[in-house]
Amino acid sequence: MKTARSGTKRHKTKALTAAKAGLPPGSLVHVGTVKTDRPQISLIAYDDGGIEEKRFGSIAESREYVPARGRLWLNVHGLQDAAILGEIGRRFRLHPLVLEDILNTHQRAKIEDYGDYLFCVLRVFAYDAESRTLSSDQLSIVLGENFILTFQERRAGLFEPVRERMRAAGSPLLKHGTDYLAYTLLDTVIDQYFVVVDQLGDTAEQLEDEALASPTPALLRMINLVKHDTQLLRRAIWPLREVLNGLLRGESRFFQPETRLYLRDIYDHTIHVIETLDAVRELLGDLMDMYLSSVSNRLNVEVRILTVLTTLFLPATLITGIFGMNFSHMPLLGDAQGFYIALAMMAGVAGAMAAAFWRRNWLRL
Repeated sequence: MKTARSGTKRHKTKALTAAKAGLPPGSLVHVGTVKTDRPQISLIAYDDGGIEEKRFGSIAESREYVPARGRLWLNVHGLQDAAILGEIGRRFRLHPLVLEDILNTHQRAKIEDYGDYLFCVLRVFAYDAESRTLSSDQLSIVLGENFILTFQERRAGLFEPVRERMRAAGSPLLKHGTDYLAYTLLDTVIDQYFVVVDQLGDTAEQLEDEALASPTPALLRMINLVKHDTQLLRRAIWPLREVLNGLLRGESRFFQPETRLYLRDIYDHTIHVIETLDAVRELLGDLMDMYLSSVSNRLNVEVRILTVLTTLFLPATLITGIFGMNFSHMPLLGDAQGFYIALAMMAGVAGAMAAAFWRRNWLRL
């Protein structure tokens, strides 16, 4: 099950990447799975006085809009339309390599300084505890002087609490610059990591109970799948630690000194997530050992039972072999009760051996 699923993912990734092979750098080609029917564009213009929200159904409609407030948060759900990305890139003067990385949804977490703006890529995860499946989306953030752009593969509602906080009167998000909003978005993503890791931990504990009760091949497959998900999550979170560490050590003009204090906090949260995830991975490794030990122990018990049963029938085989020899004169051959005496001898020896095995607990599962 795991092999088939992983193999399918690998083949899809290779096919999507091959579509871009040979094109010049900066070519706007979507690489990834289309997860929305059509892209959705939303804009929040805000300042100390409040916010103004707008949704655009087309590029032409967005050209006619003039924001009335000084700071902008533009969000795009759905990355399959390269024309929309090209239009946004022209308006905000984004480098073609940035647009290329946004459209390629298989990026690792990173941050790059392009002088007029910062470009950050990370992954967002969600875990379905019922089906025990992990899903991930790429999130791209562009932070400028008075604007922030976010690009998501689909609408998942992750940033809806942030929007609700911005709509509240006197929200700190309205008083601070776009760097504080960028910190808030990063903090929301890392909080979601905590949720996913906790759910994976709960699943690991459930698998532990199942392993103690009745280990089956299906359980082994599920342990391997969850272990694969934890490795995938760790590979995505580990580079994020370096990204945040770079922001803390750097002198980027896009983050004010007071905002860097908050970045230090989410850096600590990231370390905590990694440590918790490592604990879950260790538990899954222990589960694998527990499963193998349980299966080996059950096999040993079954082999012991079969050995005992075989041993019980050995005296009967010996006695019948002796009386089956072709000699003219043998005890009990002429006795009318000889057959029943031989059966009694067989049953007596087998019974005595069975009693001895029982006292040694060799017949108990």
